[in-house]
Amino acid sequence: MPLIASKYKPPLLFKNGHLSTIYAGVFRKVDALVQKRERITLPDSDFLDLDWSFGNLPSKKVTIILHGLEGNAQRPYIAGSAKQFNLHNIDVCAVNFRGCSGEANRLFRSYHSGATEDLEAVIQHILKTKDYQEIYLHGFSLGGNLALKYLGERQILHPAIKGAVAVSVPCDLHDSLQQLLLPKNALYAHRFKKRLLEKLHIKQELFPDKISITDISKIKNLKDFDDVYTSRAHGFKNALDYYTKASCLPFLKNISIPTLIINSKNDSFLGKECYPYKEAAENDHLFLEIPKYGGHVGFFGKDNTSYTEKRAVNFLFERNLKH
Repeated sequence: MPLIASKYKPPLLFKNGHLSTIYAGVFRKVDALVQKRERITLPDSDFLDLDWSFGNLPSKKVTIILHGLEGNAQRPYIAGSAKQFNLHNIDVCAVNFRGCSGEANRLFRSYHSGATEDLEAVIQHILKTKDYQEIYLHGFSLGGNLALKYLGERQILHPAIKGAVAVSVPCDLHDSLQQLLLPKNALYAHRFKKRLLEKLHIKQELFPDKISITDISKIKNLKDFDDVYTSRAHGFKNALDYYTKASCLPFLKNISIPTLIINSKNDSFLGKECYPYKEAAENDHLFLEIPKYGGHVGFFGKDNTSYTEKRAVNFLFERNLKH
């Protein structure tokens, strides 16, 4: 589909991409969301914790929300999105990726940008144990890449899956990694690396035969982390092989349900390859919105409701009414 003209116009202060990103990630608070946790066992014996929230009335619709790198289901952008869906009487299943729910996962492997097998396990669990007729996907950053890859890599989707919205998506992981290694993103990269290394030290204690303290000492940046851990733990040759195979960009042409990507122009995490103009132009099911502002998952809105939270509900409802 042609590029969608964005209506996002933030206050002057939030036209700054870094300020938008930092405010949304560090200072924003979302209260009054009641979540109920459910733990499911995965086919490989590991587990995922799902945090459910519900509308006021029984619903036949559910949105699966996927967080970003080192996020969880309590982050403000997840909680804010869940509240908006619940207000429109759509239930929410907010997924905590492996090791992101406050407890280390059982295996040496963890989560990564292309681990669509875990999303498939969540969808199958919902289909087998719940009574929903319509399933929607909503992913942010890493979770957005995962959702889009899932939709594009499967020849047949379950008919209950009706639509998706992905926000601040690193469609080309290598391109995004190169941006994160630039000085402009040093603060974010340091924070990500710190959290990832904290978890990796726990992995080393649990699995000393798989990774050593010497291995960890070689990690100086995020690419090193993916070379030393992500690629080895998840069956890739190296970091570049991981970025190539896990990126959603090659799969976008195959998406067959209404899907919206919202990537801001001033997102410092995204390089030019992360804006899939060509793929959207050639796929009638793929909608691309590129607001001038917004930073990375930082779309400030009035009344503590972000632009993308309202936009996701709006897009999915509009498309649903037409199908």
